[in-house]
Amino acid sequence: MVKVGEPAPDFTMEGVSGHDFTTVSLSDYKGKWVVLFFYPLDFTFVCPTEITGFSKKCAEISDLNAQVLGASVDSKFSHLAWLDDIGKQEYPLLSDITKSVSRDYGILIESLGIALRGTFIIDPEGILRWMVVQDTSVGRSVEETIRVLKALQTGELCPVEWEPGDATLGKA
Repeated sequence: MVKVGEPAPDFTMEGVSGHDFTTVSLSDYKGKWVVLFFYPLDFTFVCPTEITGFSKKCAEISDLNAQVLGASVDSKFSHLAWLDDIGKQEYPLLSDITKSVSRDYGILIESLGIALRGTFIIDPEGILRWMVVQDTSVGRSVEETIRVLKALQTGELCPVEWEPGDATLGKA
């Protein structure tokens, strides 16, 4: 089982970036923060709200030396077809068609063959620093993900409801 504070499971997945097929590995982003999120399936109801929500905030996340990566168990071909409906996104949508990455990150619902909504922040050294896993019926908060990323980047203890510009509690 993946644990915060330990190395994030490495992966290589095919996917779509823009409207082109690509192959992405976690190791491609060594030296950068990574916001990796899994969603259940393409062509569903809640998922496009999250996917476009992350895309709208991609520039802000990129300014934090971080890369967004979205993933589901759908094929790269499904992702490409779905982009015709939801529009081009500002980050790669990756295919975990083998379900191995979802399984490695502990979010695969084996009986359904889909992933829960899992969000993972991985630091520039490849250490998993934050994870949230939630039911498939509720969309995640992109703003909360960004707030936590900023808090982690302070390298300090951050109290409840901490926001950028607020005082921290000192070194962790």
